[in-house]
Amino acid sequence: MFKLRLLNAVAPAYFFSATAVTFIFHFCFFIPTIFQSPGISLRASTVIHTAVFLYLMLNALGNYVMTIKYPAESANETVIPACSADCSDKIDAHYLLNGRHFCKLCKKVILRRDHHCFFTGNCIGNKNMRYFIMFCIYTSCTCLYSLVLGVAFLTVEYNISFENPLTFLTLLPLSTGYFFLGVISGLQFFLVLMLYVWLGIGLVCAGFCCQQVLLVARGQTYCQMKRGQLVESCSSWKDNLSDVFGSHWAVGLFLPVQTVETFSGEVTAHHHKHD
Repeated sequence: MFKLRLLNAVAPAYFFSATAVTFIFHFCFFIPTIFQSPGISLRASTVIHTAVFLYLMLNALGNYVMTIKYPAESANETVIPACSADCSDKIDAHYLLNGRHFCKLCKKVILRRDHHCFFTGNCIGNKNMRYFIMFCIYTSCTCLYSLVLGVAFLTVEYNISFENPLTFLTLLPLSTGYFFLGVISGLQFFLVLMLYVWLGIGLVCAGFCCQQVLLVARGQTYCQMKRGQLVESCSSWKDNLSDVFGSHWAVGLFLPVQTVETFSGEVTAHHHKHD
């Protein structure tokens, strides 16, 4: 449990550190170097790339904040359920009834809990699932966009050709050796590391997004899938998506705004049918 609590504190710090580093690389290295020519067409390209990057990053951060601002816990249950000593689930969440879980990290009762997100430090449920999915989408786009500009920066600044697919695969081990031999600087080596960080985060977030959209469309949560509980939703996949994304879902695709209606009730009859 101590390791999970430590991860719950370190993961958000890692996210904000990676965000700050990405921001610095873009505005201090990528854009000034790649678009340094004073030509009119390139100045327009600079504005376009800057606008695209800011749009992606602000949406990722905005949905990150919304995920935390609208948590999935119950506002009516303040008593912490006691878990017996022989409980088989020691590190995740204790299943209660009617789609309610007691998260042992959050110390709260969560409505329709899907999973605990360490990067946000709280649980993901029906109330903040839409923001979590959009956070994954825009984080993935930001990382992959940064990866493309990072490769372009290496090509322009250090004349590294990526025409051969093996170049990217061998870039990290070769850069590691060159760094310890003193051939390349620490900045160059750190940039190469960030390329792989962006690639990893981008792919992981894209995978999370696809998995969550599929589960939402099926009317199922990750907790139910992990327990092997098959859910035959009485609602169509459109209704299931509308339940999570809200009635103004189209606006939420482009702006980090509230589109999900929050209810003061505990668990509605709509939620009962899933358990």
